[in-house]
Amino acid sequence: MDRLTVALPEPELLAVEAENIPLDIVYEDDDVVVVNKPRGMVVHPAPGNYTGTMVNALLYHCKNLSSINGVIRPGIVHRIDKDTSGLLMVAKNDVAHRALAEQLAVHSITRMYQAVVFHNIKDDKGTVNAPIGRDPKNRLRMAVTDRNSKPAVTHWTVEERFGSFTRITAKLETGRTHQIRVHMAYKGHPLLGDPVYGPKKQPVELQGQALHAQVLGFVHPTTGNYMEFEAPLPEEFQQVLEKLRAKYGSTMVEHAPMEEE
Repeated sequence: MDRLTVALPEPELLAVEAENIPLDIVYEDDDVVVVNKPRGMVVHPAPGNYTGTMVNALLYHCKNLSSINGVIRPGIVHRIDKDTSGLLMVAKNDVAHRALAEQLAVHSITRMYQAVVFHNIKDDKGTVNAPIGRDPKNRLRMAVTDRNSKPAVTHWTVEERFGSFTRITAKLETGRTHQIRVHMAYKGHPLLGDPVYGPKKQPVELQGQALHAQVLGFVHPTTGNYMEFEAPLPEEFQQVLEKLRAKYGSTMVEHAPMEEE
């Protein structure tokens, strides 16, 4: 009988250091912080990104954050991709974290995004209801699939058309990884600039997908009052819109405000 000897290394002590990184704080009190995250900033430390993240900045700014998600993701209730800009809510204590997480679980959080997609979407509004899981052919991607997937629902409304491109408002009913990017690509309208789900050749230079978390609303965990915040489109996003308007022209779509679910 062969005998195999294995030497296990000492467990690595995980620690996230506070860093004096500027943050765009939209709202803050003793329970929650709402941050307008810039494009290019990672939300929390992960392999390859242990410094310079939003969590590193929050630890410097807030000192105390909820501990429910451990030392790597303190305070983080939900995330957006590195190259997606916009609003995130952060919990400063465990009670607030549980209350906000429960709202996410029952889909009562308002999350509305601005996005630019390829091709002209003919209908003015619609819904994508398709489960999302790991792509069976590429584990680095997500995909609409029935294998090990979770329900995913995205409501969209057309705001503006530029020839072969469309600006939409996308409202999340669920919050799966890459949900808007996957759902729109699944419908044949990948996001402009998307390096994973879009075409390799892009008509404009853009570091990542044209996606901005514009509106965030939730019930405050202590007061019980509904609060809603809106972040203006970042300059880079506005420049992309101006280029599309100049090159292809623009048709705005008039419609009633998107109804709350």
